[in-house]
Amino acid sequence: MLHLAFPCFPEGWLDQDGKHNGIIRHIPYSGDTQKMARKKSTVFEDLIEIAAALPWQAGIGLAFVSYVGFHYLAGLPPPSFVATDLRGFGQAVSSGLGKQMLIVIGSFLQYVFPAAFLLGAGFSFFKRQRQEKLHAWVAESPSQSRLEAMSWREFEGLAAAMFRDKGFKVIERGGTGPDGGVDLELRAGQDKYLVQCKQWKTRKVGVATVRELYGVMAAEGAVGGFVVASGAFTEEALRFAEGRSIELVATEKVLSMISGTAPANSLAADTPCCPACGQSMVMRTSKRGQNSGSRFWGCPRYPQCKGTRAA
Repeated sequence: MLHLAFPCFPEGWLDQDGKHNGIIRHIPYSGDTQKMARKKSTVFEDLIEIAAALPWQAGIGLAFVSYVGFHYLAGLPPPSFVATDLRGFGQAVSSGLGKQMLIVIGSFLQYVFPAAFLLGAGFSFFKRQRQEKLHAWVAESPSQSRLEAMSWREFEGLAAAMFRDKGFKVIERGGTGPDGGVDLELRAGQDKYLVQCKQWKTRKVGVATVRELYGVMAAEGAVGGFVVASGAFTEEALRFAEGRSIELVATEKVLSMISGTAPANSLAADTPCCPACGQSMVMRTSKRGQNSGSRFWGCPRYPQCKGTRAA
C-alpha cells in the first residue's frame, strides 16, 4: 500500500520574533497507517510508490519512457483478417487477436503508467523539499534535542537529506515501522551503500543491528554501509564494525555531517584522493583474484576511472 510520509518540524518551533515559522507539523496524507497497511494495494498505487522512492527526476524519466513505449503499441496498424483459405483465416485471426490485444493494452496504459509515475515524482519532489528544510533547521542549531524531537520517519528523511548533501544519490527504501531494516540505498558512481537509521531515545544501538546490515550488504553486493543513530552504540557494536566497511554514525557525527564539518564517506580517519582524477576515494573489498577479501581504496567513478590506493 502506498505510504508517503514527509518529514516535518517539531511543534512549537518559533522564529526569533516569536511567530510560528509556517511549517506544517502534520501532513494530511499520512492517514491511519496501520489501517492502510492492511488494505491491498493496486498496481497504480504500487507504481506511485516506486516513483516516490526515487529521485523526482527519475520519476519523470519513467513517465516519458513508459508513454513512448505504450504509445508505440497503441499506434500499431490494426490487424488484417484477410485470407485465401480457411486455414489461413484461422492463423490470421489467431495472430490478429494478439496484435489487437497489444493495441488495446497500449491505448490504455499509455496514460496510466505516465500518470502514476508523474504523481510519484510529485510526491518525491515535495518530500525532498521538506527534507531539505528539516536539514537546514538542524544545521541552524545542531543539537541532540532537535534530533530527539523528530519522529523516526523524520529522522530517516533527515538522513536522506544529509547523504544527498554529501553528493550521494539517495533511494529511499524505507521499512514498515521504526525498526524496518534498510532505510536508504546510496549510490556513488558504480558503488552501492546501504543505510539503516535508528531513532532511539532511551537505549543504545546494539550489535544485532550492525550484524543485520552486514548480512544484507553481503547479500546485495554493497561496498559499504552506515548505521545512523540519534544516540550511541554499544561497545560490542563498535567492535563488530571494526575492520568492516560499516560506519557507525552516532549523534555527534550526525550533527557534524549536517553542519558541514565531517565527510560522509570517511570509512577511515582520512579519506585519500584518487591519484588519477582527484576524487575522494571509497573503501572497497576485493571480490576475486589472489587478493580476494582484502580491502583497498577505489575511485567512486569506477569504471570510468580505475585509480586505487592501498588501504
